[in-house]
Amino acid sequence: MPLYEYKAIGLDGKSSKGLVESDSLKNARLKLKKQGLMVTDIQEKNALPKKGTQAGLSLFANRVNQDEVAVMTRQLASLVKANIPLVDSLTALVDQVESVALKTVLAQVRESVNEGISLAKALAQHPKAFDHIYINMVEAGESSGTLGLVLLKLADLKEAQTRLKRKVVGGMTYPAIMFIVALSVLIGIFAFVIPKLQQIFVSMNKALPLTTEILIWISVQVTTWWPAMIAAVGLMAYAFFRYIATPKGRSNWDRFKLVAPVFGRVTRMMAITRFTGTMSTLLGSGVPILTAMSIAKNLVGNVHIARAIENARSNITEGQSIADPLKRSGEFPPLVIHMISIGEKTGELPAMLKNVADSYDEQVSTAVDSMTALLEPAMIVFMGGTVGFIVVSVITPLMEMSNLSR
Repeated sequence: MPLYEYKAIGLDGKSSKGLVESDSLKNARLKLKKQGLMVTDIQEKNALPKKGTQAGLSLFANRVNQDEVAVMTRQLASLVKANIPLVDSLTALVDQVESVALKTVLAQVRESVNEGISLAKALAQHPKAFDHIYINMVEAGESSGTLGLVLLKLADLKEAQTRLKRKVVGGMTYPAIMFIVALSVLIGIFAFVIPKLQQIFVSMNKALPLTTEILIWISVQVTTWWPAMIAAVGLMAYAFFRYIATPKGRSNWDRFKLVAPVFGRVTRMMAITRFTGTMSTLLGSGVPILTAMSIAKNLVGNVHIARAIENARSNITEGQSIADPLKRSGEFPPLVIHMISIGEKTGELPAMLKNVADSYDEQVSTAVDSMTALLEPAMIVFMGGTVGFIVVSVITPLMEMSNLSR
């Protein structure tokens, strides 16, 4: 049934708003009236646009948070494993979920399931909320009769992806804030402070130290050419994004990300974590290995590693192993290749892939912590050096002027 968003006034005269589920607008009003609410505004709440539609939706409106999807998935798994009918389970979730966007999506999914559509196909109508991994795993669970178990694994995967993202974003947030603040302070000094001091320096009518001349030159460039500088930065950013949108540009950029000092190692480990973690979950949920590899290659975020995975997938169709083409690509560390090879030989590939994913997840966490620890003193040294340069450049001529006045 559709959801309606309402604003109303209660018997105590207080305003309230919320969502009500009903088969029609008229019945929604009646339901609210029975609750002692006088409706002042009510309208149907649309979910995220279904696949292939162009429902009016702004870039940020009604966006489903993937953290909420992970929590919802675990709740749905518990309900399904308790042998509660799927429609009833979805009804319970609609009542429990607080997010308006996710609530409306689940209401539409429940309506589709109630009409006889499979859960996987109902979820596929909402690609903004549920990705290909989610849909394929649910489909595999429905086909094998292990939907509850698959949903639990899916919740674990979503939570692991969220933890990895938080580690990286959290680790880089503080250095990024420090850099932005430092840059803002420097721009303020060069744009407002130095021009005032320059007038004092000019009045001295004496040759200035080289550092002071450099400081004044930088200040003049900033105050004179700041519109051109902003335009140049914008144009360079535009040209860069246009370049990496091309096949050659994307290939070169992804290669740089893999070989860059410090960051390259973390980038490679993150890609391997995504690949092994996704493969482990998909294979453990009954998804065919060829389908699993097609999905996993689209999640690694690097064309070179994705190409190695695609080559391995082609080898499987020819009856060969996964480990050999991954080894020949040179993109995967020997330990990963060794673990995959053992998994293939012993028939424990999902378990081996999970071990690799867990190991690399810990390594990513350690590497991010190490990078943060290195960036913080680097930023302090940079700021200290810059401030020292400015102080020396300003104090030296002022001291000379003070000596002359004695």
